[in-house]
Amino acid sequence: MIKDFYGKNYEAVDIRQSIVAAISIKVIEPVFESQTKTKLGSQEMEPNGKSIRTFVMDFLKEKLDNFLHKNPQIADTLEKKIRESERERKELTGIQKLARERAKKANLHNKKLRDCRLHLNDAKIERAEETTIFITGDSASGSITKSRDVNTQAVFSLRGKPLNAYGLTKKVVYENEEFNLLQAALNIEDSIEDLRYNNVVIATDADVDGMHIRLLLLTFFLQFFPDLVRKGHVYILQTPLFRVRNKKKLFIATVKKKESCH
Repeated sequence: MIKDFYGKNYEAVDIRQSIVAAISIKVIEPVFESQTKTKLGSQEMEPNGKSIRTFVMDFLKEKLDNFLHKNPQIADTLEKKIRESERERKELTGIQKLARERAKKANLHNKKLRDCRLHLNDAKIERAEETTIFITGDSASGSITKSRDVNTQAVFSLRGKPLNAYGLTKKVVYENEEFNLLQAALNIEDSIEDLRYNNVVIATDADVDGMHIRLLLLTFFLQFFPDLVRKGHVYILQTPLFRVRNKKKLFIATVKKKESCH
């Protein structure tokens, strides 16, 4: 219906990226295809005998076409978003292959990621929730690596401050080496369904620079992978420093606390 209105053969993926709709239908005595009730199995609706899909498509085609004709400004804005999505998708296609090859090559000698033995998708059920990756700077990665559980805890080292991703397109994820390697380490390029670690912990230093890096990482996740945060996978590791001194000795200790960003 969108293609017919604009008279252009836009890709469905670009249209879906630009428009979202919620439809509520009351079906008497519905039949579902499975016990999970994720797919409706009812074939016909009374009294016209049309299939539910045909009814919805006919209804939307008429109402949406009328709405867009009556609201030309909204129609122009929607087409602009479709074109932006199309342009971004084509730009990504050109660099995705190169970025994947670069990430694969880097992983062969990648010192940024110190992986663990178990992962969320292949670990035993009782340990799946324990799988964790700590995202930290080079200075702190050594101590975390030495004290981690090698079975369930991985460490990803950042070099300096990551790029501020606010307002940028996903093209930057492939162009920026740090983001591309982090995306590959988490295995979330296509969706978070293949996430390798249940807990993604941002473990930066307890200073101004550490706070800045933390916010830049949160911006990255919220900009490109918001479901990672919404579903409670992202955490902050708070590490305040305490110093106790007497006349003879000086004691320095840390108190670590993991807080969810959800």
